[in-house]
Amino acid sequence: MGKNKKIVIIISVVFVIAIAVAAVILLHNKKDDSYRILKVYEVEGDAKVVREGKGDIEPYANMVLESGDRVILNSGTFTIKADDDKYIYLEDNTELVLTAEGDSDNSKTTIELVSGAITNDIQNKLSAESSYEVNTPNSTMSVRGTIYRVWIYEEDGVVYTKVSVFQGSVATKLVYSDGTLSAEEVLVENGKEVIIYDDGDTTDYMSEPKEIDLNDLPEKVLRILKKFLEKNRDITIDEKKVDKALEGPFDVIFMYNGTEFGRQTVKKGECATMPSLAPAETGGWDFEFSTPIDRDVTIEWK
Repeated sequence: MGKNKKIVIIISVVFVIAIAVAAVILLHNKKDDSYRILKVYEVEGDAKVVREGKGDIEPYANMVLESGDRVILNSGTFTIKADDDKYIYLEDNTELVLTAEGDSDNSKTTIELVSGAITNDIQNKLSAESSYEVNTPNSTMSVRGTIYRVWIYEEDGVVYTKVSVFQGSVATKLVYSDGTLSAEEVLVENGKEVIIYDDGDTTDYMSEPKEIDLNDLPEKVLRILKKFLEKNRDITIDEKKVDKALEGPFDVIFMYNGTEFGRQTVKKGECATMPSLAPAETGGWDFEFSTPIDRDVTIEWK
């Protein structure tokens, strides 16, 4: 074999090896670059992202988020997209810290909900090695694939966490003041909700999971559910009940001694009026008639 031919063969081998190495590096980098997608899907209003080492950042649509970012929505609209199939809808006065690790086969998503409320839409079932958790000061929730809302609120010094499940099921556990978890979990099924309370001494469930009261949901959440129903998403919430909770009208029923005395139909946000006739000479209607009506109401004569 001639000297020139040997040189050509060596150069060819080196070239092939170089291409192979470059391909491996490119594939590796591509996998690393796409292992988790965190971005602002939609934002409008008073919001900010707080990032360690950079401070406050004004968010914008398609802005890439980093694991560990603190997201704050004071008012308006803010939706986070995680990967290609997980959406987090923030409500007004909400603050959370988002942590995302792993890859598409082994994803770990954790949301520390500091205040406010979020609706989570996990569209595809997670792999056996993946997890999606929402943590609040007094509880933790884990799922495989579902749609559910978590709301933190405080009344008279008691901290509450309300979990409402619109699709699938959510496993909840109590988080005690010392940071330990309860041994048992309570499963909240589709169409149910549960409230957890922490009064400083005791952390517990207020009751067993109960049917969701759509009238207690904010308009923003009802409109999300309405959008899901219009897209034929697999949720068992009754669309007619969603429409009524959004728009009304509502029935106001007046009861006297267990019998219906009268009835009014009232538009959402308007007030019922006191009947012109009274069922008895003494007593009165047990209701504040300046209260705007946002659900069906039964008023008793006392």
